[in-house]
This record gives sequence, C-alpha cells and structure tokens, in this order.
Amino acid sequence: MIYKDRNNSTSERVEHLLSLMTLEEKIGQLIQPFGWQTYENKDGKIELTKEFKEQVKNGGIGSLYGVLRADPWTGVTIETGLSPEEGAEAVNEIQRYAIEHSRLGIPILIGEECSHGHMAIGATVFPVPLSLGSTWNVDLYREMCRAVARETRSQGGAATYSPVLDVVRDPRWGRTEECFGEDAYLISELAVASVEGLQGESLDQEDSVVATLKHFVGYGSSEGGRNAGPVHMGKRELLEVDMLPFKKAVEAGAVSIMPAYNEIDGMPCTTNRELLQDILRTEWGFDGMVITDCGAIDMLATGHDTAEGGMDAAVQAISAGIDMEMSGEMFGKYLLEAVRQEKLDTSIVDTAVRRVLNLKFKLGLFDSPYADPKNAAKVIGSEEHTALARKIAGEGVVLLKNEGKILPLSKASGKIAVIGPNADVGYNQLGDYTSPQPSSKVTTVLGGIRSKFAEEPGRVLYAPGCRIKDDSKEGFDYALTCAKDADTVVMVVGGSSARDFGEGSIDLKTGASKVTDHSWSDMDCGEGIDRMSLKLSGAQLELIQEIYKLGKPLVVVYINGRPIAEPWIEDHAHAILEAWYPGQEGGHAIADILFGDVNPSGKLTISIPKHVGQLPVYYNGKRSRGKRYLEDDSQPRYPFGYGLSYTEFSYSNLTVQPEVIPADGVATVTVEVTNTGDMEGAEVVQMYISDTVSVITRPAKELKGFRKVTLAPGESTTVEFTVGAEQLEYIGLDYKPVVEPGEFRVLVGKHVNDTLHATLIVQED
Repeated sequence: MIYKDRNNSTSERVEHLLSLMTLEEKIGQLIQPFGWQTYENKDGKIELTKEFKEQVKNGGIGSLYGVLRADPWTGVTIETGLSPEEGAEAVNEIQRYAIEHSRLGIPILIGEECSHGHMAIGATVFPVPLSLGSTWNVDLYREMCRAVARETRSQGGAATYSPVLDVVRDPRWGRTEECFGEDAYLISELAVASVEGLQGESLDQEDSVVATLKHFVGYGSSEGGRNAGPVHMGKRELLEVDMLPFKKAVEAGAVSIMPAYNEIDGMPCTTNRELLQDILRTEWGFDGMVITDCGAIDMLATGHDTAEGGMDAAVQAISAGIDMEMSGEMFGKYLLEAVRQEKLDTSIVDTAVRRVLNLKFKLGLFDSPYADPKNAAKVIGSEEHTALARKIAGEGVVLLKNEGKILPLSKASGKIAVIGPNADVGYNQLGDYTSPQPSSKVTTVLGGIRSKFAEEPGRVLYAPGCRIKDDSKEGFDYALTCAKDADTVVMVVGGSSARDFGEGSIDLKTGASKVTDHSWSDMDCGEGIDRMSLKLSGAQLELIQEIYKLGKPLVVVYINGRPIAEPWIEDHAHAILEAWYPGQEGGHAIADILFGDVNPSGKLTISIPKHVGQLPVYYNGKRSRGKRYLEDDSQPRYPFGYGLSYTEFSYSNLTVQPEVIPADGVATVTVEVTNTGDMEGAEVVQMYISDTVSVITRPAKELKGFRKVTLAPGESTTVEFTVGAEQLEYIGLDYKPVVEPGEFRVLVGKHVNDTLHATLIVQED
C-alpha cells in the first residue's frame, strides 16, 4: 500500500489514500467532535463510548478536540480526569481503535488548547499571553512554546489552538488576556517565535505540535469590545495592522489557521473568500489546513444570518476554503447530502481532505501514531518547566509606580499584611483556558510572601477583605484589624477569569476556606465576559480606601486579564505592580519582585487609560484623532512600552547611518544605553518610526524594533537596529506595500513617550 510506505513522498501517499476513500470516509476526515465525549473513565480504566465506535465504523473521524481538556465546560475534574500517564494511554486507546477498526486505518489528529500551557490535568500553567507579551522577551517565549509542545505531544496531542494573534483595540473585551497587546509589530515577533517553538524543526518529532493561528482576522477590534461583534475596518488598516502577525507567522511556516467569528464589512470571516483564498492562499502561499472555531458555521445561519440553514452554511463554508469544522456538527450533518443533491462538488471536498491528510502525514501520525505514557509522566509539569514558568512570570510583571522607592521591601521591615480577594485564591491568577489544579500546584501571592518568611510565619498577616464582584463589606473589619497590626500593607486586587471549579468559598471574616453549597463565581473576565467599565468590580476600591486611611505604606498588586483604570489608586497607592494573570508560579514571581530578589523589567504592551471614556486609546492612532476631551486630554495614564525598574537607565548618542538612503536601502540605528543606578537590571530598548509626510495618513508613531538588554550598575552597551523597507513601508494607494520618499523620524527610548529622535531621509531613485 503506497500510502502506508514512509519511503514514498507525502504527496504520493496523500493522493493514493485519497483515491481509495469513499465519500463518507472523506467527509469523516473533515469533522472534529469533542474528544472528552469519546471515552469514560471508570476507576482509572478507559472505555470508549458506543457513539465513538459507531463514528469510526461509519466513515471515521478526522480529528478530536480536547480529548485531554479538563475544565467546567467539559465536566472533567481532578477526580474524574486523567493523570499525565493515563492521558497518554487514553489517547493511545482512541488512536488504536481508529486505526484498527476503520477500513483504511487513518489515524486521528488530536487537537488541544494550549494558549498558556497544555490544558490538561498536571500540565504546567504559564502566564497568560498579555503577561507573556509584557516580558518583551522573544527568546524566552520561544523556549516556553517548546515546553508546551513537549508536554502536549507527550500525551499524543498533535495540534494546538494557539497562538492568539488578535490586535487588541478595546480592552473591555473579555479575551484581552489571551492576546499579546495592541501593537502588530510586537505581536508579529511573538507570532514567529510561537511557530518556531511549537512546531520545532520538524512536525514529525516527538516534541512538536501544529500551531494554529487565530483568530483570522480583526477579532480584537469588535464593536463595543463585545465578543465576536462586527468589525468596522477598512482594507488598508486590515492589511497593515491586523493581518501582519498572521502573515509573518505564515512566512515562519505555520500549517494551520482558524478564521474568526466576526464579520468585517458585512462578510463573516468563516466564508470570506478574499481572506481565505485570495490573500491567505494565493498571495501568502499558505498550503496548510483551515479549521473553524467552535460553532462558527452554525453562526452563519443563526447569528450572521447569511445562510438559509445548516446545509447552506456548510456548503458556503467549505466552498470558501474551510477544511475542517471544530465540533463537526454542520459538516457531519450536511456535507454528504449536499453532494448527493449536487449542491456541492466532490472536488471541493477532495481539496479539503487533501489538506487534512497532508498535515497528518507531515506529523508522522501514519508512521508513529502512539504516545509514550512514561515520557508523558516525566515531561508534564516537570521541575524544569516549573522554573521556566516562574522566570517568565517575573519578567512579565510591570512596575507602574514606586513613590519614594518604597519597593523593594526590606525583609527586616516588620509585619506585612497581605490583603485582598486575589491574595490567596489560586484560580484567580491563572486566567481562562485553565485545567483544574490541586491547591498545592499554585503558589499565590500570600504563599510567595510567606515563603520569604518561612522561619518567621507570624510576620505575615492575611485577610481577603472582600470578593471580586460582591459588594459585601463583611470582611472589612478583619482586614482592617490585620492592616493595623502590620507595618506594610500589600493589597492584591483585580479580576478573575476563573470558571466554576467547585472550590467552595472563603470566609471573609477569617480568611479561611469553607465548604458551602454555593460555589462563588468571581469571574469578570475571559471569553464571553466583556465589560462596560475598566474599574475594579465589587467593593475592592472601597476596601483599599479604608485601609489607606490607616496611614501605612500601601503596595497594590493587580492580578487581572485586562487593564484597570482607577485614578484614586493611581494617585494614592505608594507602589503599583501590574502582574496580569501570572500563572502557577505567579505568587513566587511577585514575591521575588516585592523583596528585590528580581528587578522588574516588564513593559506594557497595552495602553492603560485614565478613564474608559477615552477608549480607544492605543498608542499608534492617526495624527488627526484629536488632542483632548472637555474633561481631560486623550493621553493614557500609562503609555505603551512603559514600565519602571529598581535601577535607572539613560540613553545617549542616537545615530542613523547613513542619514540618506534609497527606497530599497538600509540604515543602521545605534544608541548607547547605560545603567546609571546601583542594581543590575534589564531594559527594553524600543525603536519607533514616524513618517512625517505621506500620501496616505499614517500613525504618529509605530514600533519597529526592540531589544531587551541586561546591564550591571554603571555598565553601558550599544544597541543596534536595522531600518529598511520593512520598517518604512506602508500599504499604498494600490493596496500594495510602498516605501515613499521623504523624511522619517527615528525615535528610540524607554517607552513611546520618552525617546531620543533622529532623522532619516529616503531619496527618490
């Protein structure tokens, strides 16, 4: 059999297998049912369901979604779920049945969620992408992606639905936490690193998985910040901003892409031929697989209302370029009958099947379909990955304010009161798309601070004070009592993207966990949780204000999935740390920074407004967008690229050589950076470009380069950037990239509003 012989080329194997398949078998390859529904875990023994066996018998299954996913949606808990070793064994059992009981023995593509770690029980939970972006450390992120790939593939997962490459335009959107930030260039750099890290040197290796780019495209620019809402964007901005990260990731070798739920100019992305055919495949040369988001095809008939029913929706989608449907319901129900009724040509089906099979052969699934359970037990949640999670979390924390250099705290500074709803609730610091965790797995901020005083536990006091969303003040008195008895107060507040994991509640009067019939949900962020405000939920601000009245040094730590705009806190707190959702090691990382064991180096990748009424407030807007409102100016409270350190850095000697170049020329930009403080630290050196005059209006400034450098006290280094067509071009009148002759300003510095500048001239040829 040609397709079973690894000595034949992939194309030969694909075409031979395709020629042997019935129409039912072909359509089976295009559907992806929910994986956790294919088996039952009975006292540690896996039993495949009758429904799964029937599907294998009646045409087969191309892929399964979330076999290993565990969370309240799947209903898989720590008690009913699978250990790393058991998970690998379960995937092998599923794979073995599909291969041995289907006519052609085609293996199943196992797809898993891995936005910030493999979403399976026991896997390492890294910081969310908003925190990862704040590290500005591309190499470290690539290393993390390698770790995620190792953990996922060790259990048989061969595809992941990450990275999320959406450009955030309205942080009220609940999925802001899943994104890297508001700048397309920065996202592009991380996108490339993600593809390199996840896919490795070759897809058929035991530590490589498919990277699925999502959500293509414009998903982060929805109307009103509402999830999957319409996007109002011109083609030029779409090409120049939102598509850029996807284009760079495709050029890096990404082999899978997921269209977004939203519509753009009246056209749903799921059926947008210009996006999926003309641009993605013809212009960019993408030859991989296109898979829908869950339920996206159904939305065509019950949401967008561009299809008359399920069959019409399914035909529209596959005809536009969709190869596989996540959830599989619409393709499974309607494609066979559509062909029989001559509403769908078999050649379109063949094209989609060809892409799916090609990916499976590239992954080596036909030759090595099974995982090694012992390796899974060794790799998943390893000490190496745990240490990596702590390092990344530390680099992603942004120091927003440090009045009087109150930080770092001295370990000899008396008692510390750790107060707030996010001080000791592990799930609240993990973010959405997280599996159930044993309490011992996650180190909270309270746990991290206590670890610094292991020999003097009495010096650390704790009170939750309030919940995230509840207005109850029943915990205020106990919190105030703790604060009065302390020398310094660390308030840990923010938001929560924790699903209902059945953890019970916290006694606000004592801080102790208690079992109740009601599992309190504090979720105010995450997928489908969009807000009208960027203020703290519930009674959190009032709690902070009451504690402030005590006159104690007040440090605020934000743990959250979107920016917080609270002017009172920004004016009154002595220090503010923005930690986003820092993952399982976040408590250790935050404590390391609070006590100076780690010098903060995170920088904002998203502008933080003074007030929600300023939105949109992203830094790279057009010059014509106006200067101020009646009440205040239009500048954010904290600008893009901003972040303090415990040391100081100075910039000097900015040069551009040569100062004049042709349109296809290259200039070298150099700047000297010096650590003028008394502590080693890392600085993110940022380069922006401003096109002073252009035929098409341009943003005032655009990030076009960055370097993270570590310097000892008194040490200097010269940082170099290259400026050429890629940094100077924009989408011209004909919707093609053009470098327009004229004057450009090159700006280099600490953040977008603190830079040195020089001039570069592009001459006519």
